[in-house]
Amino acid sequence: MDKEKSSNSPSKHHHNELPFMARLAEELRTLASTEKEVFSPILKRWHPLAATVAIVTLHSCYGNELKQYISGIDELSPDILRVLKVADKLEKDLVQMVVESEDGGKSIIREMVPYEAESVICDLVKSWITTRTDRLKEWVHRNLQQEAWDPKATRERFALSAVDVLRIVDEAVEAFFSLPITIHADLLPDLATGINDCLQYYISMTKSGCESSSYVPTMPPLTRCSQPSKLPSVFKRKEKAHKKPHAGTATANDSDSSGTPQMCCRINTLHYLQTQLDGLAKRETHDISNGNMEKAFRVSADACEEGIQQLCEATANKVIFRDLTHLFWDGLYVGEVSSSRIDPFLQELDHHLEVISLKVHHKVRTRVITQVMQVCFDGFLLVLLAGGPARAFTLQDYEMIDEDFRCLTDLFWSNGDGLPAELVEEFSTTVNEILPLFQTDTESLIEKFRNLTLESCSSSSTTKSKLPLPPTTGHWDPTEPNTVLRVLCYRNDEIAAKFLKKAYQLPKKL
Repeated sequence: MDKEKSSNSPSKHHHNELPFMARLAEELRTLASTEKEVFSPILKRWHPLAATVAIVTLHSCYGNELKQYISGIDELSPDILRVLKVADKLEKDLVQMVVESEDGGKSIIREMVPYEAESVICDLVKSWITTRTDRLKEWVHRNLQQEAWDPKATRERFALSAVDVLRIVDEAVEAFFSLPITIHADLLPDLATGINDCLQYYISMTKSGCESSSYVPTMPPLTRCSQPSKLPSVFKRKEKAHKKPHAGTATANDSDSSGTPQMCCRINTLHYLQTQLDGLAKRETHDISNGNMEKAFRVSADACEEGIQQLCEATANKVIFRDLTHLFWDGLYVGEVSSSRIDPFLQELDHHLEVISLKVHHKVRTRVITQVMQVCFDGFLLVLLAGGPARAFTLQDYEMIDEDFRCLTDLFWSNGDGLPAELVEEFSTTVNEILPLFQTDTESLIEKFRNLTLESCSSSSTTKSKLPLPPTTGHWDPTEPNTVLRVLCYRNDEIAAKFLKKAYQLPKKL
């Protein structure tokens, strides 16, 4: 052994030569055979279990060296695996020699401390998997912290980091199946879990900081609308306070990681990742994989799908309630309806839709624009039903409001060049059902509200003179009491004001 160690220098170690511990195992196997065949028959005159004792001693000597060798291992390598495989074979051969020995020393086998080479291999491979996946996660964190989400980075307008993360994943899978071990199937779930965790982390980082709810305005408390004589000066001050730069400038779209082009790049990146993962799941051909890698890839692909939807919602809410809020939430129908129509908003919205159409991948374009349409329609109802005391509507305003909404739907249909007509019609159904309330006379609205409230209330103590305040659900419907009540709150006439003051003591200001 001393001779082997002294010759085990890098300069003398050839590429295909067995590692020192593997060579030592081979020589011990030969030595054990010689011991059993040549020396033990003579030595048993002095010791009845000469062969067994000799083999057990050799087993113990090598075990001590192997234990020391394993304690110095920091990282898995082909040489280490070769040593452990040879050690496992040596142990099995030595045990078999004891079993077959003529001196009947089988009982001593219990005294042989097992090498547990397979257990060591298993632990080392698990450690190898953990190290690989931890490095990948660190890489994801480090690179996505600096990711600019520039749609110009690639021809298909997704981030290059998606290509890199898939390459690293592919390398890890191939490296795992290249390991010279026989327990791939047992350890594959660990690899699949680790890779899935890394992919999920990449997906979460891709959509981080783009929470949809951060853009949606808070719904103000219910109030009665202000008197007409007081509206103009209040509204003019409000409009002036919310003037903002042109939405198409770099300050609104290109200077931060949540600008419209960058949001489109995020969506494109998850779409690309989803497509590639779907392909990897279908191409998973390793017989021993037992569906583990396929399942991991499909789980991550599903997470991409969910992330795309979240980013679509965030993009839509950002465009409508951040980039265009000065024209929409803070401007539409503030003051006189006739002087705060939807046209300025539509002009800017058309610009943003053009940016989205150019930047987002064509296979997800319809999803993004459909989401923008949905937010527009929901936001239109939010303006009409929860726009605060700065808005007030008369029966005469209905025609202008109805015309504005038709212009909004026409923008998305775009004479057949935009979204399908049936899709636009489907998403506009709720608005079209609620708008007629704005041309219903106040007395009829009050009666409708009374009836709906009484129908929905199970309290026997409720009377027509004391109606309970219906809760705000946010799910607007012409047959829902809170929706009708809100139309009354924004009805600019004395009948509505007196009813609301008497029934609920609603204030005129927030």
